[in-house]
Amino acid sequence: MMHMHMTDIIIKKRNGEELTPGEITFFVEGYTSGDVPDYQAAAFLMACFFNELNDAETKALTEAMTHSGDVADLSAIHGIKGDKHSTGGVADTTTLVLAPLVAACGLKLAKMSGRGLGHTGGTLDKMESIPGVTTTLTMEDFIKQVNEIGVAVMGQTMTVCPADKKMYALRDVTGTVDSIPLIASSIMSKKLASGADVIVLDVKTGSGAFMKTLDEATRLAEVMVETGKRAGKRTVALVSDMNQPLGQAVGNGMEVMEAIEIVRGEREGDLKDVAMELASHLLVLGEIADSKKTAREMLDRAIKDGSGIKKMKELVQAQGGNPAAVDDFSLFEQPSEYGEYLAKSDGYIAGIATEMVGHTSVILGAGRAKKDDAIDFSVGIWVDKRLGDPVKKGEAVFKVYANDKNKLDEALAILDNAVTITDTPQGKPKLIYAVID
Repeated sequence: MMHMHMTDIIIKKRNGEELTPGEITFFVEGYTSGDVPDYQAAAFLMACFFNELNDAETKALTEAMTHSGDVADLSAIHGIKGDKHSTGGVADTTTLVLAPLVAACGLKLAKMSGRGLGHTGGTLDKMESIPGVTTTLTMEDFIKQVNEIGVAVMGQTMTVCPADKKMYALRDVTGTVDSIPLIASSIMSKKLASGADVIVLDVKTGSGAFMKTLDEATRLAEVMVETGKRAGKRTVALVSDMNQPLGQAVGNGMEVMEAIEIVRGEREGDLKDVAMELASHLLVLGEIADSKKTAREMLDRAIKDGSGIKKMKELVQAQGGNPAAVDDFSLFEQPSEYGEYLAKSDGYIAGIATEMVGHTSVILGAGRAKKDDAIDFSVGIWVDKRLGDPVKKGEAVFKVYANDKNKLDEALAILDNAVTITDTPQGKPKLIYAVID
């Protein structure tokens, strides 16, 4: 191989030319090992930001990042392995609804998840709010558990995508985060390193999402599906709404309880609808169902016959938790303070500042401002009204659960700016805007 120079690669991309896979790999390997310094990587990423990477370049970047660290070998798991990823939102508890249901239907779900950061919650924190549950599994135990009960949820124990960790930190401080190909390769490299065969993506759009506009979200979905397909993985993406919290519970333990009620068949709503849509696609891609209609019937049956909730208990028990908590919510950590934000006037809910609601739950202690912050599993916000709902003056819009009176007061003051009430009814937003396959 001829000797490459990083400077030449930067200039080539700066001039808007297409990079070869070899050049992209040279950058990723050099940056991961420390041979390419931050200042050259920053210049390279800015060139990629302005002269967007095409599909072939995005695939090459994704694959180089995937192979910068350990790639999970899940071949010891029997059958087709599914994975699901959300680009992050508020009250976005779809994994905890769909995981037991798809496993009850016979699909293997080998899920590596993340922790919450900023205004979006993380599945690992939610899982760990169930008394006793751990998400720290060895790869060996992870594989064994998926083979035995069909589902496991763990944090990444291996060194997965070190290139992405380094690049993301640099993008964060150099103004190069919101490039669709760079976001797509960041997400997809982690998914490909996780080793699943089929991937269902949930790309959020709206006020509480990373992608604020439908156009951006749709493009990101398309690029990720294309990248997954080029890597030989069956991939589908939904573009779904995040202009209001998806579920009603915002906070770890509360979100788990809401998910359990859905799996028990006791609760309907947007969270259930999105989870069932994602789960249906997983069953079709995973060859468990021949159509989305059949898939939906299987999932409904898993709720009705109790096999879904039985699977939820198996999952909790397998990961060290107390399965009795699935039936008895008093076993969860309980908050000591309670307050309500009351509507200031009669009318209709016209806006919910979703990101603000997420940030308020962080102030209460439900999330992290910094990576090593501790989390309070019991606190959170219950969103009583949805967009388009009628509301009376003095009616509760947000119910706030806290463990600190000052934080409770602070949260109620912030939530005063989080809701817009109008005299005339506003339409309800669409829940799922597009399916990209």
